[in-house]
Amino acid sequence: MNPLNAHNLVIDVPGRPGGQVMDFTVEKGQIWGVLGPNGAGKTTLLHTLAGLRPPRAGEVRLGSSSLAGMKRRIVSQQLGLVFQERHDEFPATVLETALIGRHPWLSPWQMESGEDIEIAEQALKRLDVAHLADRLVSTLSGGERQRVAIATVLAQKPDTWLLDEPSNHLDLHHQVAVMQLLKARAGDGCAVFMCLHDLNLAARWCDHLLLLFPNGEACWGPAENMLVPSALERLYNQTLVTVDVDGAPVFVPAQV
Repeated sequence: MNPLNAHNLVIDVPGRPGGQVMDFTVEKGQIWGVLGPNGAGKTTLLHTLAGLRPPRAGEVRLGSSSLAGMKRRIVSQQLGLVFQERHDEFPATVLETALIGRHPWLSPWQMESGEDIEIAEQALKRLDVAHLADRLVSTLSGGERQRVAIATVLAQKPDTWLLDEPSNHLDLHHQVAVMQLLKARAGDGCAVFMCLHDLNLAARWCDHLLLLFPNGEACWGPAENMLVPSALERLYNQTLVTVDVDGAPVFVPAQV
């Protein structure tokens, strides 16, 4: 796996001048969480790391190669992206959508093989949506669409997963199932980098955190160094109460 590296990176958030230079590397086996309030630039950072938005300064590298100079097909073999919002302009079934994850591995005009179909079907099964294979994606609930999107990246088999709010629309059971899946992918040598609104999901599942403040300030490092109540309260402009559950911190907004 080629590590994903932000080198002297400044993300381009519209209407916000300047921005902090970020230098960090996402290695195999790591699970990174990005925390910050609305508008801090979490999605912009994720899209910049995916090569979908140009940075204001610096660059993103995959291994020793600049992402900007790589062919998109090669990038897609290494990076998988789950968007926060999706638009289903074209009618497609759940299975057809999952098969999109196999496209980076096919040559132009090559049809999916039986093996590709099997990979996509297994991914749908892993996300508990195999029974929806013949349904149009446009007919699904928000949570079902989210699981199909994650199954599509699972079928893609990238080394690095980039996810924007992967727990969006999911009930409690499927939230845990998705986080367990991401932990398993990291255990298999992949890397995971995801934006989260749920502080406690990040505290439970992430081993590295990046805190992104509305003014462009950022700090990052091992989760145990980032889960400092005073820093989190400043991040969210919210007083927090910390309790211990099974040896792990849980953060609860304080009543005022």
